[in-house]
Amino acid sequence: MPLIRVPKSWEIPDREITPETVFLNRRRFMTNLIAAGVTAAMLPLAGCKNNAATSKEILDKTATQAYNGLSRNPKFAQVDRPITDEALATKYNNFYEYGGTKSIWEAAQALPTENWKVEVGGLVKNPKTYDIDDLYKKFPIEERVYRFRCVEAWAMVVPWVGFPMKLLMADVEPKSEAKFVRFTSFYDPKITKGAGVFSQFYPWPYTEALRVEEMANDLAFFATGLYGRKLPKQNGAPLRQVIPWKYGFKGAKSIVKIEFVEKQPATFWNTIGPNEYDFEANVNPEKPHPRWSQASERIVGPGNSWSWETRPTLAYNGYGEYVASLYS
Repeated sequence: MPLIRVPKSWEIPDREITPETVFLNRRRFMTNLIAAGVTAAMLPLAGCKNNAATSKEILDKTATQAYNGLSRNPKFAQVDRPITDEALATKYNNFYEYGGTKSIWEAAQALPTENWKVEVGGLVKNPKTYDIDDLYKKFPIEERVYRFRCVEAWAMVVPWVGFPMKLLMADVEPKSEAKFVRFTSFYDPKITKGAGVFSQFYPWPYTEALRVEEMANDLAFFATGLYGRKLPKQNGAPLRQVIPWKYGFKGAKSIVKIEFVEKQPATFWNTIGPNEYDFEANVNPEKPHPRWSQASERIVGPGNSWSWETRPTLAYNGYGEYVASLYS
């Protein structure tokens, strides 16, 4: 008798997986300066404006090396909606180091990824500095299809390539005193010129953090690529965090340093606007943003943002069976 497989609540048949052409476009952001003098709480808002460049031109200009022999992890092979088209995923990005709109893909090509190093230290037994090629060789690279949910209430589905964060943790062996992990992104005011517009308000470089138990969760992922290729620069090359049950701002891009620490560290958006970006930032349809509801989300697609499909937001972005126990 054949085995009957009962699909998970978040899965969808392969026939409904979206083609590889919809993940990147443009977004505007609004600056919200608060209080007397210089206190800034700057929050990007979703918007959609067509780029002058076509999707094909963007893909041609930002194409990266393909992975050979890549396999998709069967546990994370599909979700409840189609995969976002690759052309949108490489065109619709937040990356404030290169500008405050969604259309930063061209400016981000200034990012120097050659001879990239990632320093891992703090409260660990085996502090290390990895060459990015060492990471590709040391840890088994796989593909995972994850939902991606922005705090701005738009969403995508992306086939990420990379390796579980827990593998790096096992390699450096955090000490028992380590309770949090801080991630720091590349920053050089001569290169990340978009950041300079608001440098007096923003606490550069970009930092994010997790609890150690969150980093050790099966879902927590270091992405080194997407759509079967290495990460384009506008998507956070060569190494970024992917934490699918949290809002997207929790995922630091272009990581240069990882530190295990005892006390909860300050993080970029939580420092700027703690009432709008909490430290935990788990996707929660019942907890509205101060300026909009999180009960629903718009699925990024071609055309005007207001014509995008709207769906109910899922608690923990649909990954509660993996992570809810972390917060009980």
